[in-house]
Amino acid sequence: MQLSNIISSNAVLPNLKASSKRQLLQELAQEGARLSGLDTQVIFETLLRREKLGSTGLGQGIAIPHGKFQALEKVHGLFARLATPVKFDSVDDNPVDLVFLLLAPESAGADHLKALARISRLLRDATVVEKLRGTDKAEGLYAILTEPAASAPHAA
Repeated sequence: MQLSNIISSNAVLPNLKASSKRQLLQELAQEGARLSGLDTQVIFETLLRREKLGSTGLGQGIAIPHGKFQALEKVHGLFARLATPVKFDSVDDNPVDLVFLLLAPESAGADHLKALARISRLLRDATVVEKLRGTDKAEGLYAILTEPAASAPHAA
């Protein structure tokens, strides 16, 4: 699964402003609604419910909030680089500044898990993360996220 199948160039926010985890999720829900056609409140409530199960903050300033929606037909992704890191209840307690939102169809099953795994692998790559943090233009961020080397599984 290529990230270019999940995220489009208009789904990259290079300087998102939020002062709290709740506000960040609200902003992501609003942008997710713009991309997917879903209702903002439905996305927000789904993301909040998911966070109550356990934080989607992976640590090292990265979070992958996600949810499944009956009305969706395909997986939608959105990437945000935050203007200022926010406390996110991450596993390492560090604030988050890189966020990949994933909205999947209720019936996605394996595709949802493959997308989560691909994004997680990409955002655990220190070189990719360094490039993302060093870029403040949407086009540059999109290029980093979708470059073939970034999407290919690493050889052992």
